[in-house]
Amino acid sequence: MKTNFYHLKTMVGAVSLAFTLASAGAVTLTNVPMQGGMLMPAVSYNAASSVLSVNLPAETPQLTPLLASNLGDCFDPADPWYNCLDPSRQGLAFSRRYGFNMATGSDPLPAGTAIWIRKLSGSPGLEFYRYRSMAPKAWEPIFGTAGTTNALQWNQVMFHPGVTAPPGTNTYTATFELFLLDTATGTPIAGSSSGLLVFNWSTVPDGRPALAVAPMIAIAWPSATSSNWVLEAADSLSGSPWTLVTNTAVLLDGQPAVLLEPQEALRVFRMRLVP
Repeated sequence: MKTNFYHLKTMVGAVSLAFTLASAGAVTLTNVPMQGGMLMPAVSYNAASSVLSVNLPAETPQLTPLLASNLGDCFDPADPWYNCLDPSRQGLAFSRRYGFNMATGSDPLPAGTAIWIRKLSGSPGLEFYRYRSMAPKAWEPIFGTAGTTNALQWNQVMFHPGVTAPPGTNTYTATFELFLLDTATGTPIAGSSSGLLVFNWSTVPDGRPALAVAPMIAIAWPSATSSNWVLEAADSLSGSPWTLVTNTAVLLDGQPAVLLEPQEALRVFRMRLVP
């Protein structure tokens, strides 16, 4: 594997990666873009059958990172979604295009009931947030994200949750259902479920150079060591020949060192004075 930035601090490759972004004329965004037009799952209640139904859009929305949709822009560090979405932080791909909405012509809900939305399953890495752009702004985990409950009550007002996943070229799926809850007893009303609703997303890469990490070992010696010393290695201390380590030395925390493949950790090393 390759990497364009690494720093080894210990003998067994502790690696830190960094990526710095800068762009002239960058804009600081104070809200979270929808990343396209609205896709509205229309929710209806049929009083005759006492069942909820949902009309799902056919389009598959893309989860798009800010680096792909708004190159050079960033989010305000004071906003709650900054750490999750800003390219200098997690830089996740996101979308708010799916939004639940009550369909025109839906029958009124029975008295003493409320609609609940429950996530039954979801792809690993897919996360959901309740978004509010007005003060007090919100980017709150929901639907099982960060250990939250997988269900929430919906007040029938248009609701566009934020959905995130790592940038890339992957597909994600989540399965939901809507049902009526008896607000007096706190129990679901039998037979009211919408059935299984499958939501799909695809992701977009963010254009960053791919970073990969190769585990290495570092053999270091005091910086004051004279150039008359050379590093040698042997397979064992019992009669194995010593050979010169020819890797070019680099500086690690101010000390000369050579970086070697992990399997070299099984060998023994010594410094030999050259007359």
